[in-house]
Order: sequence, then C-alpha cells, then structure tokens
Amino acid sequence: MANRLNIAFLWHMHQPLYKDPITSEYTMPWVLFHATKDYYDMLSILDEFPDVHQTFNLVPCLIDQLNEYASGNVLDLFRKLSQKQASQLTKEDRTFMLQYFFQANWDHMIRPVPRYSELLRKRGLSNTKEEIQAVLRYFVEQDYLDLQVLFNLVWIDPVLREKDPFLTSLYEKGGGYTEHEKKKLLQKQIEIAGTVIPKYKEMMEKGIIEVSTTPYYHPILPLLCDSHSAKEAMPWVTLPSERFAHPEDAERQLRKGVQLYKDTFGTKPHGIWPSEGSVSMDMLPLVAAEGVKWLATDEEILSNSLKRPLRRDSAGNCFDPFLYKPYSIEVNGEALSMVFRDHVLSDLIGFDYSKIDAETAANDFIARLVHIHNMLEEPGKHIVSVILDGENAWEHFRNDGRDFLVSLYSKLSKHSKLSCVTINEFLTKTTYRENLPWLYPGSWISHNFKIWIGHQEDNAAWDYIAEARAALVKYEKSLGPSVREEKAKAIEEAWEEIYAAEGSDWFWWYGEEHSSLSDEHFDHLFRRHIKKIYTLIEMEPPDSLDIPISSGIKGIVPQVLPTALLKPIIDGNISNYFEWLPAGRLEHQYYGSAMHKELQSNGLIEGISFGFSEDALFLRFDYLSEITPYEKEWSFSMHFLHPRAVKLNAAVKGKEIKTTLHEKLGDGKWAEAGELLNIAADAVVELGIPLEFLKVAKGDEIRLVININGGERGLERWPVKGFIIFNAPSEDFEQHDWMV
Repeated sequence: MANRLNIAFLWHMHQPLYKDPITSEYTMPWVLFHATKDYYDMLSILDEFPDVHQTFNLVPCLIDQLNEYASGNVLDLFRKLSQKQASQLTKEDRTFMLQYFFQANWDHMIRPVPRYSELLRKRGLSNTKEEIQAVLRYFVEQDYLDLQVLFNLVWIDPVLREKDPFLTSLYEKGGGYTEHEKKKLLQKQIEIAGTVIPKYKEMMEKGIIEVSTTPYYHPILPLLCDSHSAKEAMPWVTLPSERFAHPEDAERQLRKGVQLYKDTFGTKPHGIWPSEGSVSMDMLPLVAAEGVKWLATDEEILSNSLKRPLRRDSAGNCFDPFLYKPYSIEVNGEALSMVFRDHVLSDLIGFDYSKIDAETAANDFIARLVHIHNMLEEPGKHIVSVILDGENAWEHFRNDGRDFLVSLYSKLSKHSKLSCVTINEFLTKTTYRENLPWLYPGSWISHNFKIWIGHQEDNAAWDYIAEARAALVKYEKSLGPSVREEKAKAIEEAWEEIYAAEGSDWFWWYGEEHSSLSDEHFDHLFRRHIKKIYTLIEMEPPDSLDIPISSGIKGIVPQVLPTALLKPIIDGNISNYFEWLPAGRLEHQYYGSAMHKELQSNGLIEGISFGFSEDALFLRFDYLSEITPYEKEWSFSMHFLHPRAVKLNAAVKGKEIKTTLHEKLGDGKWAEAGELLNIAADAVVELGIPLEFLKVAKGDEIRLVININGGERGLERWPVKGFIIFNAPSEDFEQHDWMV
C-alpha cells in the first residue's frame, strides 16, 4: 500500500457570470445545462467507485448561479423561449431558436435523435440570421415545440434520463411532444439543479471527495495585485496606461469566495485552484491569510520556478520525478503546500481521448501512470496531479464520457500500484515536502498572462475598470458620514460590480487568443458592469462605454500549441499515434455561442495538426471519420499573411495531389514560385513547407488563413473569421517542453 503512486484528479467546474447587471436576467443557459449534464453525474459516478477519491473545484460565482437556478426564480433568454407556447412564438423568437437551439454536439447529442437531426437538416448547415429567415416558412408549430423539448432534453445526462421514467419515455418518444410534456421537462431541469450542491455535501461527508475553491469572480489574482507582474514572462508586453495594483481587491475576492464556501459547506476550504492556475509571489500571503493550506498550478510554473526543463519521451511520458513531488513555499513564516499538474495527462483527457475507443484510452492512461510509478524510488511519497475542466470535454465523448470514466475508474479501483486521493488527503498523510524558494508568476496557459493582458482590447478593459474604480473611490471619499451611511447600499453594490468586472472571463474573449460569434455578447455584458458602477455613484457613464471594445477581425491562437519538434514521415498516413503527438491542433470551426458552439457545416476536415522541425512547418489535414477514406476531389489554399505574403494552392483526389506555390512581389502582384514537393495524400493529407520559403526565423509570429473547397461537402474557412496566429519555435523552445 505504501508503494502505491498517488493520483489526484482535480475537476475544475466553472462558468462565466451570465447575469445581466442591469436586468438581472441570465443571458445564456449554460449554468443550468451543465447542472443537468455534468455537475451531478461527475459526482454520482463515484457512488460506483468509492475508492476513487477526487477533488472538485467549484468557483463561488458558479455556486451562486446554481443556487439561483435551483430556487426556480431564475429565467434566462433560452428558458423564456422554451417556456413560451409554440403557438405564441413571434418571428423573432423562431429565428432565434433556429439560430441557437442546435448548440449541442451534433455527433453525440443531435444525430442520435432522428427528429432532432431531421430539424437540423431542415434548417440547413448555416445559422446566419439571413439564411435562417429564408427557411422559416418550412417550419410548422410542432417543429418549434419539438425543438424546444429536444434542445433541453439532450442537455440532461444520459444516466439521469435513464433513471427517470418520464425522461426515458420523452427521449424514446423522440418527437410529437405536447406543451404539458415540455412544461414537465423544464420543471425536471430545476429539480436536477437543486440536487447538485447537496450531492457535493454528501460526497464530502463520505470522504470520497474534497471541494476546493477559487477567488469569487474568478479573477487573475497576480494581475489584481500588480499588473506589472505580467512582465516577468513577457518583458516585451505593452501594459494598460495605468498600473493596476490593488491587492486589497484580490484579498476581497479571496475572502468573499472563502466565506461563500463556509456558508455552503460549513467549513473552510483546505485548498484553492487559483483562477486559470495563475500565481505569483504577491498573491501567496493573501492565500495563506485565509487559512488555505494548499494550492495547485501547472507544471510549466514549476519548471520556470526551479529553472529546470521538464523532459518527456516521444510518447509524452515525463521522466523527471521532480514534477510529482509535493512542494512547500514559506509565506510569512507559514508553510503553504503546492502541487503541479501533469500537462500532458490532463490534456489527453481534455482534448485527445474523445477521439479514440474508451477502453483504449483508459488503458493508455493507466499505462502512463504505471510508467511514472516504475521510475520512482518511493512512489508513495509522490503525487500525479491531473487537473482540467470538468464539464466541457464530455459532450465530445461518446455517451457523455461515461464509457471512458467507467473503464478508467474500474482499472484504478483495483490497481495494485495506483491509489486515487484527494489533494488534502495526500498532503495530510505525508510530511514530505520539497522546498520551493520562489514562485514564477504565470498561469496554466503558456506560463504567462498573455490571454488577459497586453492586447489593446485587454488593456482597454483594464483601463475602464481602473477609471471606474478611481471614480468610486473619489465618490466615497467625498461623502460626509451621514450621507455615506445613506448611500452605503449603493456603494456596496458598486464595489460588487468592480469585482465582477475583474473576472477573467471577459478578458478571455478580448485580444487575439480566443474568439467566437459571441465575442460581442461578452463585450456588451462587461461594459454593462462598468456602466452600472457609474450609475450607482450618480455619475453619467462615459460615452466610450457605448463603443464595443472587441474589434471585428483578430488573430485566433490555436487552443493546443506544439510542445516539441516533429519528425513526421510525409506519406499521407499516420505512421503511429506518437508521430504527431507533440503537434498543435486546430479544431473544426464553429458557429454559435461562446461557451457551446454548433458545427459550421458537416464539412470535410475534422482537424488540422501543425508543428515544426528545425527547418520546416508541418501540417496534417484529418478527414471526418465518417468519410475516411475520401476519394472525391477537393482543394484547399493556405494564405500566409506574415512574416511574408505567400500562398499554397492544392488540389486533392484520393492519393493524387497537385500543388502550386505563389509569392507576392514588391509591386503587390502574385507570381508562381514552383510546387511543394514535401506533400502526400492518403488517409490524411500531410505536408511540410520550408521555413526558408516562408522567411520565418526562430520565434517569429506566423499568421495565415486556410480555405477549403470540399465540393459537395461545402466550403470551410479556418478560422471562421480573422486569422490563425502562432509562433515558430524560439531558441529555447525544447528547454521548456523537451521530448526526445
């Protein structure tokens, strides 16, 4: 038993703050939908595997939103339209429904329901408002009623549906629903939402889970303490015009989160997952002051703190034991424990295992854990931290991920070398800690804060917060004691709006890193929070708050970036699973909301992998699994915008492929520059473009757009808007992520 390796899963449960600060109406349904699909069943599955102890991180503002839905007094725009009698829907209502009521994974949630799939085919593959209005005439009242029911029904976890006779009968009926059935379904959703928090309490009391917390509105604490902390990892960064240094706000966000936790669970949390794994030396005393005993972040923070590269083999297995040690850092004379996530193991669950058979995926994961166990002299003193989003991955798995989790948990429960623990459980049973003298400031994404600061949009948002905050402080100071008491409620509400505006989610959609067709929605909500601050302190909001911060066109950074140099065999086939494992990944393009998106079209290409060798950029186009192998003719073009304007055009038919390269001359005209020789088509399309032709130096930024003409499969643009942006490997690239 003592030699078992400790495995700590931490599932991070988080949704943005969807409540409009002016109307108090929820603008999106995702808190409720994840309550019915993920938050309960991720816990209830552990009833079957009580030895698989785990940690769940619940963001405080998510708990508040869950409680409001459970009360039955909350309406969001989607729920209001679902409640409305189909016969009473306006043209605007019907247009909205056809645009947004297909926001579910098409392969795993819509296509298995024939009626839902039929409605999608009738609507068509595009959800632009203009095209929707053109097909409205084909839909009758029963279509809208069925759509109302099915959209809400498929967002209920399959296990919950199967356990409830009414939900089972509704799913099996498949269509032709009545208003009475719809009303009962919508009530079931609220009942399920009401079971979520009690289930967490129950599982905590049984000792099966630990619940950790996060600063209340999910802010980036290091940036609240000092925006200049971003310069450590990004010395070149352009910061907001005013230095933001308000550790008192960070302290308030922490204290408010801890208090809600105590109110909810009756005790203080042992640990926190800082928002986006963001840490710095400045925020540690604030964490320790709240009585928190541990916090977790990413392996890249550890590597940079110790100034030691983490090495991995070609399969992604880490062979540096220091990643799996528990650490201790001294804070004002007190010891604060830390653990660091295994980036590869976490991302395999989050992004890769959904694409393969559940049993194969579970076996691969177990084999990787056994590899770690076998390389350690004292496995029982070590901990493997697997930390990832606990909600969004599962719709991409078959059966909502249950098949994979059952297989994985079954193997873990009876394994002689592995033991699943909560983080506090492990830290309580071992006194062993490695000393950590200093903590590198950064997040779990590229060990920096680039997503939340530095772009002109991010900086504009920070400046709006700083200006509103300064106005609030000035207003409060200007009031006499009696007036201040009279205005106390408004002042308290204004401060609450400041804290809400400091949340990380607004900044996620600003800048070049992420984009969706709901950027404008989040931008609007953010500016509404700022506007309300001015209204509460009896000031006219600046006119600038009526102007969107989000620009129309931006660069989109791939969610998965390369972690090591590649050496692929360009033959049109995936020689083995590990050939492209360190590659970055562009996923299928989407329309729809920011948090849940529907596919742009059935399309041709499922995803595009990309990466580098010392002298080439490699790309791999993967066909959708349902059409592989693909023998019909199609074509694609890659337009590089930076650092040099060049184009690649390619025509593909089965194993045949023809290419032409083009370069833009000094007079602005395009000239043919030969053909690409390193390219092949078969099960996939693989190609390598010389960096010399692209004029790409180490660390250079690359910008490109990919257009695909799939013939009968339709047209695709990657990304849907803007351009793809990523960097060539820098000189020290493989010191950060070294696979050999």
